[in-house]
Amino acid sequence: MTAKPRVLVLRTAGTNCDAETAFAFQYVGAKVCLAHVNQLLNGRERLADYHILALPGGFTYGDDIASGRILANELRRRLGEDLRVFIDAGKLVLGICNGFQVMVKMGLLPDGMDAGQRASLTHNDSGRFEDRWVHLRVEAESVWTKGLPSRVYYPVAHAEGKFVVPSRTALKALRDQGRVAFTYCAADGGPPGYPDNPNGSMGHIAGITDATGRLLGLMPHPERCFLSEQHPFWARLSDKGTLREGALIFDNGVRYARRHLL
Repeated sequence: MTAKPRVLVLRTAGTNCDAETAFAFQYVGAKVCLAHVNQLLNGRERLADYHILALPGGFTYGDDIASGRILANELRRRLGEDLRVFIDAGKLVLGICNGFQVMVKMGLLPDGMDAGQRASLTHNDSGRFEDRWVHLRVEAESVWTKGLPSRVYYPVAHAEGKFVVPSRTALKALRDQGRVAFTYCAADGGPPGYPDNPNGSMGHIAGITDATGRLLGLMPHPERCFLSEQHPFWARLSDKGTLREGALIFDNGVRYARRHLL
């Protein structure tokens, strides 16, 4: 039997998209472990045993300080060396919504933990929780985005999804380095206003990658655009195939792990 890439879907108090994320990876052929962060901290699970780390959406620790901040501090301070070894081994990390917030606030994105936090995700300009489907332009190609159509349609659900960097120079650097994975756009692909850009992100950024393309964080939820029946207009789709474009992100990760990490 062909070995399957091993995926660790990490959860803690407040995580609420772990089951959907685990389902997506399992559907495309991975062996998935859905584990609480305490299982890593107490040694019952080892990050080194996995090929992909997935940080799913939700409201970890109730977002009591800021979205993702507590889990980011916990991972950086207590599992930082394990994460460095994991990433240096060429393995993959995917952070969705709260998971993206965690990756940014612990410094994994955009420049790595040694560089410190270089960006943030903060309160939406609307001052409210945004729960809607949005159009996205697929920008730079990475391990995770390879083969995606030029535009996709994913849902968002967040109150602190506004991507910010310290300066326009830093924003330009992300673009010039091919690190911007997704941007919000209007339905016709043009520049978005509100609510097409639901949070006011600088540069309309919805997701970024690291320099290798192996680490991806994004605010929209591809695991909620995985099966055709999850699409808000699925009954009107001309193509009612089983899977939607969100599935390709998970399939890309598993295919890469199978080819390069097994």
